[in-house]
Amino acid sequence: MSTPFRINAVTLATTEGEANYQFPSDLTVLAGPTGVGKTTLLELIKFGFGGDARLATVAQEHVNDVILDVTIGAQRLRIARSLDSTKRKKARVTDLTAQERLPDHHIGTAQPSLNTLLLTALGFPDDMRAAASGQSTKAGSRITFNDVLSVLYLPQYEINIDIANSRQSYLEPKRKIVFELMFGLTDSSILDMRSQVNLLKGKIATETEQYKAVLQFLRDSETTQRVEAEEALQRAIATEHEAESQQAALRDEIDPVVDRHTQVMRDLLTEAERSLADARATVKELQRQKNECAQEQRRVQSDLDRLNRMRDAGERLANIEFLVCPRCMQSLSEREVPADTCRVCLQPDPVETSGEQDQYELRQLTQQLEEMDDQLASLILGISEANDAAAGRENLVQKLTAELDSRTADRVTPRLQAYSDATQRLATARAQQGQLEGVLRQWDRVNDLENAVQELRTEQERLQARIDQATQTLAQRRDEMLDEISEEFQAAATTLRIPGVQTAAIHPTNYLPILNGKIFSDLMPPGGGMMTATQLAYWTSLLAVALRNPDTPYPAFLLIDTPRLALNTPNDALAAALYRRLVTLADANQRKVQFIIADNNLPAEYRSHYAEIDFDYDSPTVATIHHPGLSNVKTIGDPADISQES
Repeated sequence: MSTPFRINAVTLATTEGEANYQFPSDLTVLAGPTGVGKTTLLELIKFGFGGDARLATVAQEHVNDVILDVTIGAQRLRIARSLDSTKRKKARVTDLTAQERLPDHHIGTAQPSLNTLLLTALGFPDDMRAAASGQSTKAGSRITFNDVLSVLYLPQYEINIDIANSRQSYLEPKRKIVFELMFGLTDSSILDMRSQVNLLKGKIATETEQYKAVLQFLRDSETTQRVEAEEALQRAIATEHEAESQQAALRDEIDPVVDRHTQVMRDLLTEAERSLADARATVKELQRQKNECAQEQRRVQSDLDRLNRMRDAGERLANIEFLVCPRCMQSLSEREVPADTCRVCLQPDPVETSGEQDQYELRQLTQQLEEMDDQLASLILGISEANDAAAGRENLVQKLTAELDSRTADRVTPRLQAYSDATQRLATARAQQGQLEGVLRQWDRVNDLENAVQELRTEQERLQARIDQATQTLAQRRDEMLDEISEEFQAAATTLRIPGVQTAAIHPTNYLPILNGKIFSDLMPPGGGMMTATQLAYWTSLLAVALRNPDTPYPAFLLIDTPRLALNTPNDALAAALYRRLVTLADANQRKVQFIIADNNLPAEYRSHYAEIDFDYDSPTVATIHHPGLSNVKTIGDPADISQES
């Protein structure tokens, strides 16, 4: 059985008093001509649930609070939300069952949250996310109560245009997941695992890029295999030992023929040659680091340039101005447009700075670039200092060598040269060891990255297997539920006799109507009675199936705004069939379902089957506020200021 969901009462606290409306019946029609404020009342109900509603001028100027008395699941709540711009971010909530005032609930993610309260009442956690399939690496947008409300409320401005916002492709993941949740075809654990899989895709991509970068560095260092680096390190160690042995032997040969002054000079020369070798090795290492830093700097600058180009493109595209209305093609250039409003719909549209410079990635890249500039400057300074040091050591070696040559002549100089050569080989071997040890550390990092990627992929495969298993468990229920919805939808389309429709079914993956074997949007253009009739057949079919099936959390509620307006006068038979279907569903599910419909020009033969609340220009929906009259009526969505709306 679907989840109980009823609006028991709505109270509008206005500047001139309160307007109260009770909804005890399973089927209630708000009846009245265009312009008496029916849509205003329905949009205020949406606002009371925490949604972003289209608020009429009469609501903005004269309604202080919207107060809803609702039953959701096992809870009965009073929710009061102010229209004041400084107060609307919180709602006052009372538990009517326990007669207890609860803490004020935030409109948004801050806790306690009205979204959390309403989702929990429906039996859903508030941390569900709609993860997109394919190559997405994001966890997905959070599922909110307003996403659920989108299947419970059919607004007038969409009823003859689109079904379930299917034309907005970016809403596709949410729409499909909400459908699956409503019929028990998925659950929060599956959604959480899908989000984790997407995040793992992102981590795998990041680790793989790092792995490739380090591997390329190692190829550039001419060590394409780890074993090559290990062998080269062993050769450098062997060279070091050989040079040390040769030094010791030469020292023993030189000692007897060298006086104390010559010995001191020889020690100084040895130290100078070692320092010279170290300085040259330092220059080489610093130069390598400089090259790597410059390469990384160019990569970061490229990313930064890409972001700037994207931002520049966004700013250029944002300046596009409509010269004609995209709906009716009338000129927009001749009328006066108030400041900070949209040229097309005249809704508030203040120009604000994009704030893209504060985006996290841009800040990070800029900070990295600044750090690299500092690092590059430091390396250049270090190279200069190391070159100066090497030049100084080289001059010292030349001076010491010349003086020793003059002192020792033929006896010491050859041995001293051999000693110098051994010292040079020793310094070179030690420098090579340091470089090769760094290369081996990079090979260790390659192994670590490779293992990390493998672990992430293993975790991804494990989660995907669990998702597949959980989905397979629900496969039979899914097939049965979709077949039942398709059968109900076919019966509804046949009963309503939707013009031009012979067959009707539900698509097995996107859950949208299929008419005559085609997706509904390919068969009929937006606007007109066919779209409205198809829409009502679709949503009432979903609700009818949910009411027949146990353990289906679909809320047993439907709020419909002015279906007759799109059908027009020639479709009296179709309008009568629509109301006959609503009456039949309400009678078959007494106290289990609630329909609230705003409409005009109602079929007379069914008026005895539903509760009716009548409005006119003398008694509008915001009854405490004087209506300006029929001649001043502007419906919601018109490009002019409005006072009372249908």
